[in-house]
Amino acid sequence: MSSESPLTDFDLHLLREGTLYRGYRALGAHLHQSEGRDGVRFAVWAPNAAKVSVVGEFNQWATDLHPMRAFGDFGVWETFIPGIGEGALYKYHIESRTGRYRADKADPYGFAAQVRPATASRVASLDGYQWGDDAWLATRAGGRLQTQPMSIYEMHLGSWRRKPEEQDRWLTYAELAMELPDYLHQMGFTHVEFLPLSEHPFDGSWGYQTIGYFAATSRFGGPRDLMHLIDTLHQRGIGVILDWVPAHFPRDEHGLAYFDGTHLYEHADPRQGHHPDWDTFIFNYGRNEVRSFLISNALFWLDRDHVDALRVDAVASMLYLDYGRPAGGWVPNEYGGRENIQAIEFIRRLNEVVHGEYPGTAVIAEESTSWPMVSHPTYLGGLGFTFKWTLGW
Repeated sequence: MSSESPLTDFDLHLLREGTLYRGYRALGAHLHQSEGRDGVRFAVWAPNAAKVSVVGEFNQWATDLHPMRAFGDFGVWETFIPGIGEGALYKYHIESRTGRYRADKADPYGFAAQVRPATASRVASLDGYQWGDDAWLATRAGGRLQTQPMSIYEMHLGSWRRKPEEQDRWLTYAELAMELPDYLHQMGFTHVEFLPLSEHPFDGSWGYQTIGYFAATSRFGGPRDLMHLIDTLHQRGIGVILDWVPAHFPRDEHGLAYFDGTHLYEHADPRQGHHPDWDTFIFNYGRNEVRSFLISNALFWLDRDHVDALRVDAVASMLYLDYGRPAGGWVPNEYGGRENIQAIEFIRRLNEVVHGEYPGTAVIAEESTSWPMVSHPTYLGGLGFTFKWTLGW
């Protein structure tokens, strides 16, 4: 059974105030035992829904067999379904209060998903993997990442070596664990930077349009397979940097967009919530529950997958309200300026939490403008990033 805890009132109090930084332990789908029965506990945040139910293969996707109940007035729905377990496919069927919106949504906190073009979430346990990188983690905590020279190999897993004899398929996480550490070691790299590994619907995005923020993409295997790859790299003395995308998310119907019949994760005003360059939605950084979601996700990769650093994509688009927008196509901040104050507050808090929870890890900003003190500590007025990854260099 899962080691994650059932929901508590205190969890939901933290979610509401934006400080539930381990949301993946309480929300989502978790193997659970209730009254002696094994099954799965589901919980999802959908405050503007009138009805929510769990649909899946186990109930022939029927919307009326497994309704969820509202947990107090926090906007969270939950249920326990006995008799199902790891590998079960599911979604949340959500009906809005207006009655005009019904949709089947993938789990925002789900740990696994079907391989595209299928879109269901998959129940997965992250327990049971036996890590062997204790020595690496101890060295990392001592500040090695910040004090030693770094030579980084940036790669997209689907574009590396292929299997031409098997319809030119990409390598799995397990196959990469057998080949990649030797290659990096022989070439003298100290770190590997993976383009985003969160689940995404479109291969051509290289992972930069994320749907399953907590789900390692199933294109290359399961969650524990990715753990094995990172563990193997650490045991060969190679650090792992993961590209992370909190700046925007795609509009796909099964994802975060218009999640409960309202603009829940994104701004409702398209001048704030629609990204014109990428035709994606922009997170509402001023919403406490959204901050909890994103900071929980950053900590998730450091916690459950032992990632050493997050390279934050498109920071410039987060900092400026007029990024990619014509005159009159954006909303100034409360002081009449173009700085995104809510995003700045989110970034600073993100960096404070990550550095406080995981000493020796790094948060790297992809930022190419003249914004001052990107890598200065927050207590000195900076954004708090460890390093700046300069796009225009």
